[in-house]
Amino acid sequence: MKPLVAVSLGDPAGIGPEIVVEAATRPSVRRACRLVVYGDEAVIAAARKARRIAAGAASAIERIEPVTSLRLAGSLPKPGKRCGEAAFRYLEAAALATSTGRADALATAPLNKFWLHEAGHHYDGHTEYLAELAGMPATMMLAGPRLRVVLVTTHISLAKVPTVLTTDRIVAAGRTASDHLARFHRIAKPRLAVAALNPHAGEGGLFGDEEARIIAPAVRRLRAARVDASGPFPADTLFAAAVSGAYDAVLCMYHDQALIPLKLVDFREAVNVSMGLPFLRTSPDHGTAYDLAGSGRASADSMEASILLAAAMAAGRGAASSAKGSGHAPGARGSAPRRARKAVPAKRKPR
Repeated sequence: MKPLVAVSLGDPAGIGPEIVVEAATRPSVRRACRLVVYGDEAVIAAARKARRIAAGAASAIERIEPVTSLRLAGSLPKPGKRCGEAAFRYLEAAALATSTGRADALATAPLNKFWLHEAGHHYDGHTEYLAELAGMPATMMLAGPRLRVVLVTTHISLAKVPTVLTTDRIVAAGRTASDHLARFHRIAKPRLAVAALNPHAGEGGLFGDEEARIIAPAVRRLRAARVDASGPFPADTLFAAAVSGAYDAVLCMYHDQALIPLKLVDFREAVNVSMGLPFLRTSPDHGTAYDLAGSGRASADSMEASILLAAAMAAGRGAASSAKGSGHAPGARGSAPRRARKAVPAKRKPR
């Protein structure tokens, strides 16, 4: 039987509902899995109307689990506290279903962190909530067809990064990434490049000592643990090597160091993966894009890729680590390659 993927609808005022219903109609998704959507039937109906999807259109959605019953005036709601609350409740219901085995994997549509906080849920994003639910840390990876990046720190100010960066933190992220890539992406010996924090990798201490004091010891510990890690490398040249295929993933010290190159080369099809959790979770690499909501123009490519990767990992759980060879399986970085579509990419707002 095809894997069952739980989908949280995201912020009902954003593009999440539209890209979920659009992705569910695509043949690739219908072939790969079944979907159960945790959300709101009125919101889903409005999203289908915006995308001009007929009521009887073929879809991977097996059922809808109503979590809210928002009153709508024939279109998607406006951003606000009630939408932040609704988005959290969709996430909570879908995550609980996945963590208790009622679904094989979780794919989350975008929510807005500001309205999440305004609704009283003080998480910095999906990943932090899911880590609390699981009772264990999660490591964020963004995976695209050309590049994978792993975040050592996530949603904190740039000024705080040097104060929280530790050797232990880098080692934990590297080990989690190596294990995940071996198990779910069919890479027998993942090659990890570790990015420096400072310009020119500190230039021998002239521009900072974090490379010598924190990052290089982490690389040595990873290699001692039989993780194929190397670095620290200056970030200004590292990503070109990674995109060319020299590495399977790059360990990045802070959020934008990872996401700027990733979104530059793989924005339309990159997938956010929460590694290290006892259940599988993916999401698109973009945010709520309120300015596109209801227009029918937002690209569903990243949502499609998220669902496909969640389904692929669920279908191959426990089997991928035994694959022979060190190369990539087809579509291992994300979903299988597809013909480019003419659609407006979702703007880069909070995931």
